[in-house]
Amino acid sequence: MTTLVSNTWTFAQKELRSFFNSAVAYVILTLFLLIAGWFFTSSLFLVNQADLRDVFSVIIPLIYLFFIPAITMRVIAEEKKSGTIELLVTMPVRDVEIVLGKYLATLILLASALALTFAYPMTISLLGNPDSGALIGGYLGLLLLGATYLSIGIFTSGLTPNQIVAFIVGFALIFAFYMLDKVIVFFPGATASILEYASVTYHFDNLARGVIDTRDLVYYGTVIVLFLFLAVRSLEARKWR
Repeated sequence: MTTLVSNTWTFAQKELRSFFNSAVAYVILTLFLLIAGWFFTSSLFLVNQADLRDVFSVIIPLIYLFFIPAITMRVIAEEKKSGTIELLVTMPVRDVEIVLGKYLATLILLASALALTFAYPMTISLLGNPDSGALIGGYLGLLLLGATYLSIGIFTSGLTPNQIVAFIVGFALIFAFYMLDKVIVFFPGATASILEYASVTYHFDNLARGVIDTRDLVYYGTVIVLFLFLAVRSLEARKWR
């Protein structure tokens, strides 16, 4: 267990350095904050609405559809393209440690982006009395939603050495999960209930209202573990070629 944690953290640090030693992290974080900030200030000054409901429930989840695949598209695909992934076979590390390390790095980057938006609730608190339960649930929901999308993006990045293909496939899968609860009107009762439960936004909406239910936490945890497991298996597949 100690070795697992140590190697995972080593890979996470390596990935974070690669992000911040290039323009990737700065460009992505800047675009994220500019888009989210524009919608926040628009509702605050143009609509005169001092809350974060639209930013939490609509804007940031929509930004995630492009933001998350952009973060994850290179993390394994680039290693495959350059051939460095094969060098790791000669090192005393396991595929699960590689995947978890890269996942942890992208999760830290996502958490950093969300932390930079703390200025929004601080501004709201100066103008009124925001619902602290909804704020906590909203940020928890955004973190879990992003963490789930990151696991999908890590998986798709491991399927191909082409970053553009990884972005497109990652976007398609994430968009499919995002849309599940929006197409239930076209399906009968039992199928509609299954699709609704499988939708990431259905569980996110519960958290965004300040309702922290263990069923929602279990759902996100299950999806994250599933796609990280699939990412590990996709890496292991190279050994059998």
